[in-house]
Amino acid sequence: MTEGLSGTTDPFDCGDGDTLKEECGVFGILGDADAAAHTVLGLHALQHRGQEAAGIVSYDGRQFNSHRGMGHVSENFNNETVMERLTGDMAVGHTRYATTGGTILRNVQPLFAEFDFGGFAIAHNGNLTNALTIRRELQKRGCLFQSTSDTEVVTHLIAISDQNTFEERLIDALRQIEGAYSFVCMTNTTLIGARDPLGVRPLVLGKLDRAHILCSETCALDIIGAEFVRDIDPGEVVMITHDEVRSLKPFPKQHPRFCIFEYIYFARPDSVSEGHSVYEVRKQIGIQLAKESPADVDVVVPVPDSGVPAALGFAAASGIPFEYGIIRNHYVGRTFIQPTDKTRHLGVKRKHNPNKEVLAGKRVVLVDDSIVRGTTSIKIVEMVRQAGATEVHMRISSPPTAHPCFFGIDTPDYDKLLAAQHDLAGMASLLGVDSLAFISIDGLYKAVGETKRDMDHPQYCDACFTGDYPLPLTDKNAGGQPKQLSLLSEERQAG
Repeated sequence: MTEGLSGTTDPFDCGDGDTLKEECGVFGILGDADAAAHTVLGLHALQHRGQEAAGIVSYDGRQFNSHRGMGHVSENFNNETVMERLTGDMAVGHTRYATTGGTILRNVQPLFAEFDFGGFAIAHNGNLTNALTIRRELQKRGCLFQSTSDTEVVTHLIAISDQNTFEERLIDALRQIEGAYSFVCMTNTTLIGARDPLGVRPLVLGKLDRAHILCSETCALDIIGAEFVRDIDPGEVVMITHDEVRSLKPFPKQHPRFCIFEYIYFARPDSVSEGHSVYEVRKQIGIQLAKESPADVDVVVPVPDSGVPAALGFAAASGIPFEYGIIRNHYVGRTFIQPTDKTRHLGVKRKHNPNKEVLAGKRVVLVDDSIVRGTTSIKIVEMVRQAGATEVHMRISSPPTAHPCFFGIDTPDYDKLLAAQHDLAGMASLLGVDSLAFISIDGLYKAVGETKRDMDHPQYCDACFTGDYPLPLTDKNAGGQPKQLSLLSEERQAG
């Protein structure tokens, strides 16, 4: 799969777009003299959630300071000159997911604006499904946009609100947006966290001595030695100052729909999400997958690194040996070599090589987290067969991804999703495997502690598998851009 999978880099990304693009990572801290340094470390832990760009805004009691740049966290915050500018005991940071659209610095978050009440920085994980509709309305009212990010509509809604206090203006803005979001924001005095009413995207509260932290995953707390306090509730707005932590519940309570793909794919395995160890859930998925779709093989091989926990569970439940039949090169950097017809097929081996001693003469079951377009899986199967495997089977630790996501995961459209175009037999034939099986939707729910999926009130957002979208798709239904607003090209945006 793609970069960000279980905190790893895409093992087989050969430029064919066979990926589920990441979400974003957000981090904020208040009350620590080394706020920016801790934010850098937190963003390092959240790097798997986005590799396109990174940014930090800090506040030192007099002014806001910022640094944003394209690329990884280590590429942007690796020298004393940058860090010396990010002074203060409050900071907000962001890692942005990789997109297929234009890469432009003005889309890098946190976004910053000056209001009559002072400065305001905002970092966002998710996608606003009515952002384009709101944007067009705001432009008609004279609002001037500086980015193509959906996040910017929030700053404009705050600016034009007729409410009196910042708190009231923020809530007024949140009541107008639709979609999935976790915001970490900062004013001159306050660190703010806000989560959408269904809790689709994650957000947690932590503490480090007297400092308070808001971030996407608990792994970002672990890296700085902070303690986990609790998850921010769906629909909750948390206002944190040096003196207090206040919780606001401005929305009617709804049935939560946390993104189940966090457990399958996005969250780091050492994180705890909504009370569940991500690593243990992935192992349980593998155990359930082995029960539902056993394979008569000699060896269980994960597609590294994302498939490892599920493959461990599959091997334990089936009694079949687990082996690293594919070895990942962890030291492959970026390349600017333009692929030719002769070298294009070598893209897989640049990052991974088959372990022939494990694969040769063996019946192999490959365990992976998902299949998107299928082009990457085809390359994997070919590689394993060329290493001497006599049979190659695939077991997938998610149900078929047959529907696009509109809530913060950049998935292909229906016509590019393999499971939307072919039945199981057709997919197996195209992939070149001896057998193919996906975990069932009920099996997936069992792995995360539910008896089965509640058809009337699903416990998670699983729209990419079921097509059951829990939030309105205003922009899509209005004929607007169906994907993340941040993917709009400059030409389309100008139109």
